[in-house]
Amino acid sequence: MSQNTVAAKRYARALFEVAAQQQKGLEVEEELRAVVSAIEGDSDIQKFISTPNIPQSVKMNVISQALAGKVSQPVLNTIELLLDRGRTEMFAELLNSYVKIQGASLGMADATVFSTYPLSDQEKEQVASEFGQLANQNIRVTNVVDESLLGGLKVVIGDKLYDGTLAGKLERLEKSFNRRA
Repeated sequence: MSQNTVAAKRYARALFEVAAQQQKGLEVEEELRAVVSAIEGDSDIQKFISTPNIPQSVKMNVISQALAGKVSQPVLNTIELLLDRGRTEMFAELLNSYVKIQGASLGMADATVFSTYPLSDQEKEQVASEFGQLANQNIRVTNVVDESLLGGLKVVIGDKLYDGTLAGKLERLEKSFNRRA
């Protein structure tokens, strides 16, 4: 585990504790997701944040003004703290850690579902229901379209992989034949 991952977990835990005290865990998650998405999705913002010639105070002022009134104080404080300490490369890891901590507190788990086409809301609910029973948790589904799959679904929940793809089934069938031979 990298140092950034360990540090991101510490920052995420602290942010979660503050959010939980204010009973705003999900709101903070949504705000953090929006901020990280904006930063990660805009190369100009990334260049601005990572440019060493721009003083930290200027970066902090610009980011604070841009986020003021749009995010809660705990999220703003966390972003400012990461900027101040030069840890801007760990925004995505902070979000991932926060989501895991938040999900665990609610008895939820996140599932990444790989399919050959975008799943409908009904299909996502069905996957969440079936795998929720299997994992004994409430499941939040994120669908990723992977056109390299021949068919079926591949579901990742935490560190567990459930491979229901056609290629996975064929591979398991081949292995069973090889064991008998």
